[in-house]
Amino acid sequence: MRLGHHLAMFVLLTPGAMAVPAHAATIQIVMENLVVSPAEASAKVGDTIEWVNKDILAHTATAKNGDFDVAIAPKTTVTSVLQKAGTVEYYCRYHPNMKAVLTIAP
Repeated sequence: MRLGHHLAMFVLLTPGAMAVPAHAATIQIVMENLVVSPAEASAKVGDTIEWVNKDILAHTATAKNGDFDVAIAPKTTVTSVLQKAGTVEYYCRYHPNMKAVLTIAP
């Protein structure tokens, strides 16, 4: 019985014996002086986006395809976790000239 117990522990602790999710990254996107920076960013499904609004005006990060619509109050940071792969063009609903692209890998 003891050998079976050790074998079970070996299987549970051996790297690669089971799928372990990779660590998700945090990507910061800043809105300042009515500009989105970076204008093009890359991320993966499961990553967190930190939407940082340094302006005294409210902004949104609104996906043209409807995948997300994040409201960001003045001088605040909002986070969201990416759920879906694809290339997403987004903009601020209040300031439509503020545009950017987020490429999300699976």
